[in-house]
Amino acid sequence: MNIAYTVKPPQAAAPGKNFASKSVPRHLARGAIGFGLIVGSIALVPVAGPAPLLAAPLALIAFRGCPTCWMVGLAQTISLGRLERQCADGVCTLTKAHPPAKATDEATAHRGLRQRT
Repeated sequence: MNIAYTVKPPQAAAPGKNFASKSVPRHLARGAIGFGLIVGSIALVPVAGPAPLLAAPLALIAFRGCPTCWMVGLAQTISLGRLERQCADGVCTLTKAHPPAKATDEATAHRGLRQRT
């Protein structure tokens, strides 16, 4: 899969736009906490009055911003290490990343498999 697109020079890119987590389960747990806080705070309003709404801003901490930021982070976490961007002359291509040959050879040796020639 090759996707070509044009980008601004690297110095124009905004730093710190990474919302990815270390793993997908960890990211999903953060989402469950965030959405649980929002839904729980709204659902408890008829029972406990407006006080539970104070829990809703805590969801922003779990989301690292907003639900959209969480969704972007989910996409980044899933694609982490699977996609590779290469830029030349202002044109960047997004390709599927290839694992290092050494890691592939070690994994094959660990499983006791041989490559046929």
